[in-house]
Amino acid sequence: MSRSCSKVLVTGGAGFIGSHVVDRLLSDGFEVVAIDNLCAGRLENLAHCQNREDFRFIQGDVRDFGLVKRVVRDVDVVFHEAALVSVNRSVEDPALTNEVNVTGTLNLLKACLGSGVRRFIYGSSSSVYGEAETLPKHEGLMPQPISPYAVSKLAAESYVKVFYKVYGLDTVCLRYFNVYGSRQAYGPYSGVITIFMNRLLSDQPPVIYGDGEQTRDFVDVRDVVDASMLALTNRGAVGEVFNIGTGVATSINQLAGMLREIAGKIDLKPVYENPRPGDIRHSLADIGKAKKILGYYPKVSLREGLSNLVDWYTKRSL
Repeated sequence: MSRSCSKVLVTGGAGFIGSHVVDRLLSDGFEVVAIDNLCAGRLENLAHCQNREDFRFIQGDVRDFGLVKRVVRDVDVVFHEAALVSVNRSVEDPALTNEVNVTGTLNLLKACLGSGVRRFIYGSSSSVYGEAETLPKHEGLMPQPISPYAVSKLAAESYVKVFYKVYGLDTVCLRYFNVYGSRQAYGPYSGVITIFMNRLLSDQPPVIYGDGEQTRDFVDVRDVVDASMLALTNRGAVGEVFNIGTGVATSINQLAGMLREIAGKIDLKPVYENPRPGDIRHSLADIGKAKKILGYYPKVSLREGLSNLVDWYTKRSL
């Protein structure tokens, strides 16, 4: 796909990843429409964009097909980042997770047909691999989801791929591993880095579920945005699925130690509790395909990313 496209829709545009995608698109000269129901997203993530002529925000839900159909009518590209992203919440409410993550995605895909949309980039998840024993996890593995959230992301991803094969819509699926960075919302369903960070800065010890030897591939949101922009323009990406991580495994114990050190809270030793249902033991991305086809090479090390994040939290609290 050439760079001639000009108008882009970002669903979940007030959210963590979505708002960073919005920033990059605007910086690169695109006109951007962001849609978000603000259940998880926050307007403050887009406050710096609100007075721009090349930006428009719509408060709305991807489950509203009529709204989605109107919004996509005059856009060239869709970045679909809107989702309920919590494994824990999906265990508590699988039906809602399916509504948002599967029906919402299908609504968007249907709306794109017959419109001017030329590419659909879907933010999927490494959770689809589940407890697949092979490490690192490559795109050829059989998915084995072990939570309603993972099932919903795999189902949506399958729809995305079918809309390429059956209807000819140019699509790309990006399987994010554990994304972290500024603007990630804090709450009961937050990612582990956000939860650890907020507890440490409140002088509370990090809580680790299980023995802490479970591993994750933590990827800075800036690298995720880089991958998204590569997916926008790369012709060879169409119809494909790509892992987006770093190829580096970090245990939760190592993460807690690194964060305590960077935040200057080394005396706040972790508290251990029982493992949570739906959590996988090990996760590590094989990013060879993304390197080869997208030209994706992550730039931000975990220590650098966490240091930047501590600085961001500190400035917010001043």
